[in-house]
Parts: sequence; C-alpha cells; structure tokens
Amino acid sequence: MTNLEVAPSRGHVLSAMFLVAGTCIGGGMLALPVATGVSGFLPSITIMAICWFAMTLTGLLLLEVSLWMEEGVHIITMTSRLLGTPGKVVSWILYTFVCYASLVGYTAGGGAQMANAINTLFGLELSRDLGSLIFLIIFGVVVDLGSQIIGRVNTILFTAMICAYFALIGIGIDEVKESNLWHARWPISLLAVPLTLTTFSFQTMVPSLTPYLKRNGRALRLAVIGGTTITFLVYLIWQWLILGIVPVEGPNGLVEALRLGEPATIFLNQHVQGVWISTVAEYFAFFAIVTSFLGIGLGLVDFLSDGLKIKNAGMGKLLLGALIMIPTLVFATQLERVFILAMEWSGGIGDSILNGMIPVLMVWIGRYKMGYDGTFRVPGGKPLLVLTFIIFFLAFALQIAAYLIPSAAEYVEDAFKVRIQEKVLLE
Repeated sequence: MTNLEVAPSRGHVLSAMFLVAGTCIGGGMLALPVATGVSGFLPSITIMAICWFAMTLTGLLLLEVSLWMEEGVHIITMTSRLLGTPGKVVSWILYTFVCYASLVGYTAGGGAQMANAINTLFGLELSRDLGSLIFLIIFGVVVDLGSQIIGRVNTILFTAMICAYFALIGIGIDEVKESNLWHARWPISLLAVPLTLTTFSFQTMVPSLTPYLKRNGRALRLAVIGGTTITFLVYLIWQWLILGIVPVEGPNGLVEALRLGEPATIFLNQHVQGVWISTVAEYFAFFAIVTSFLGIGLGLVDFLSDGLKIKNAGMGKLLLGALIMIPTLVFATQLERVFILAMEWSGGIGDSILNGMIPVLMVWIGRYKMGYDGTFRVPGGKPLLVLTFIIFFLAFALQIAAYLIPSAAEYVEDAFKVRIQEKVLLE
C-alpha cells in the first residue's frame, strides 16, 4: 500500500494545519508591526508576501525529502545522506541554535505572563524565573507526550488565539486611519526580511508531521500550504490594524516603539480606548507564545531522537525531555538578554541557511544527482530551485552586510537609523 492510499482523517489534517500556523504565529507576530512599520503598510506586506512564498516553498521541499526517507528520519540523517558530513555539521549547529533560541524566548515570555496571571488571579507574587519554571513544566510535559496530544492541545489553544485575535480587531477596527496606511519607505523594508522570515518559520517540525499524517503527500501538502496561508492572512489583517492605528512618527509612534523595544500589543493599547483591550491582548500574546512553543518543541524532540539515536519511548522519552527542558530553563532564567540579541540572527542566518538554502540543496542533489523519486514532488524544476536559493542567499547577505559593512548605510541613511533602533529593540 502506498502512502497516498493511507488517508488521514480531516480532523488530523486540520490539526496539522493549525500546528503549522501556530508554530509560525508566535512572539514574532508581536514584534513584526513594530520592526516593519517604519517602512509602511504596502512595503511591509510586499516583503511579507515574498517571505511567505519562499518559506512555504522550502517547507514543501523539505516535505519531499522527508518522504524519500523511512519513518523517524529527521534533519540530521537527511543532510548526512544527501549533503555529507559538512551538511550534517551545519544542520546540527543551526537547528539546535534556532530551536533552543526560540524555546528560550517563548519560555521567558510565557513565564512572565504566567507570573502576572497568578498574581492577578490569586494575589501571589511570583518571580519571572518561577513563572518560567511553571510554564516549562506544564507545556514541556505536553511536548513530551507526543504529537497526538500536542495536536489536540494546540488545536484548542490555536482556536483560542484566533478568538482573541478577532476580539482585538473588533475593538480596534474603528480606530484605523487610512492616512497612516499610505506611508511608504521602500528601501527600509528590505531590512525587515530576516525578521519576517522568522515569523514564517515552521520547517523544523515538518519531519514530525510526516508520520502524524501517515506519510500522505496530499494531506501533508494541504497542511503546509494551508497553515502558512492562514498565517499570511492573520499577519495581513494584523499589519493593517496596527499600522493603521499607530502612526510612524511621534512620542507614541512606531519609530519610538522600535527604539524602546515595546511589543505591538502595548502600543495598540495606547491608541485605543477600551477597558478590555489590555486583557484580550495579554490572552492573545500568551496563546501565540504557547502554540509556537509546542510546534518548535515537537520538532526538537524528533530532531534529538534522530541525531542522538535516542528512542522516543520509555526512558528515552524522559531523557529527551530533560535535554530540552533543562537547558531551556537555564538560559531563559539566566541569559535572556544574550538570547534576545541572537534572535534576529535566527532569521538572517538560521532560517536563510537551515530552512532556506539547505532544503534546496538537498532536493537538487537528491533529484538530479542521486536519483531519488517519491510519490510527492514540488513542481518548477531547476529554475524554481535556483530562484528560491537566490532569495535566501540574498537574505543571508543582507543580514551579514547590515552588521559587517556599516559604511553601506551611507547610501541609505534612513535605513541605517532604523537598523540601529532595531538593535535597541532586540537588546
């Protein structure tokens, strides 16, 4: 029986779609309008569409590679077989960096919200570190229980997040000013590419979706494309709302938000009068963080199981859980500032190489050098692979140039100023 004959239920496909979208829609969504807003609505949406296309495509390419392999194979084995030792080493370094960096950030942010919620509900004063521990225990256990449980929990949380999202839109829609949406500074928009790539990052959990959807190519394609499309639409409306309400200039504008490092929900609250908006914004932020935590955690468990050859069952499951939870807790409570500064690099370096160029190279070598041919194949041939590789290489070059060649900013003075302010945000 081929994998195309084993059809997962519609509920499983929808759950996988929500898992992809939930992984993308995380803490980055709160920073996206602030980091991209200074360029204007139309430039930011254009960059977002390009990043959506590129990240969706490499997710499908990684899916094609995953279906060449036997069940249980993750990035390490894939790159080892197709790219040799160099590819394996690079994948180990970048994958662990991107996943642990994301989990640390989500744990730190979720821990702060957990501590605030306990204080509000029960009057107990908890530190952010203790909140991080509680957050990690609760949702780390969910990750350790496996993809089936994660899928169900994530579907509930993702639905709650979407409800909070639409509640925010309902509260703020009357405050949108059309004049704010016509602001445009196209050259500056390029500087948001690395961060925007991160907001569409989900590839780390693609190999984990393969067994979840019974290696069914059609179902997996629907989950990937549907999940990233949901993400794009959510971001589109979100950008329209925030950039239409919060002006670029002024003491409470987007430039000031970028300089101070305030999240989008905080600045939305300053421009919309309503007794419920702060509460709804906090719920939205929490659900966004948790859904991303679950998706990244699921991918990291399978990655470590494959890379370290630890069976994800029995004592092996406990060991994998410890390998994820202990380092995450240590860095989330002790070195948060170091991590946040590195988060921008996870887009420009981690996503451009690991989730961009490496899937293209694996498909090129697998198809045209090693003769792999499965039941699922991304159309477009070599021209599409070359175009995709160029997009991610330019994103990588942009990240490097922004830091190593500051003199280039003489040609785009305003863009350089925004980059400096973006550094302050991340620090």
